[in-house]
Amino acid sequence: MPEDAEVGVYAGFASVWRTQESFVLDFATEVRPPEVAQDPDSGSRYVHVPARVVARVRIPPGQVWELMKALEKNLSAYERDAGARRDDA
Repeated sequence: MPEDAEVGVYAGFASVWRTQESFVLDFATEVRPPEVAQDPDSGSRYVHVPARVVARVRIPPGQVWELMKALEKNLSAYERDAGARRDDA
């Protein structure tokens, strides 16, 4: 791994989508405070969070289950150590 990438990047949001060949995980961070916006078609109001993708990771479908198991195992260990997770985090 390149030395300048070792520390990683912070991402407060994640989005998952897929193609025929891979699952794509986009990690993003806020660039400005959230703002209330209005949908021009429906008139519905919503909270818009201006964000920038800081990392995009593509994984083959066969790795998705392994990633899910690793996340579950680590989240369970985290909850044992730090207490129950917060739904707003």
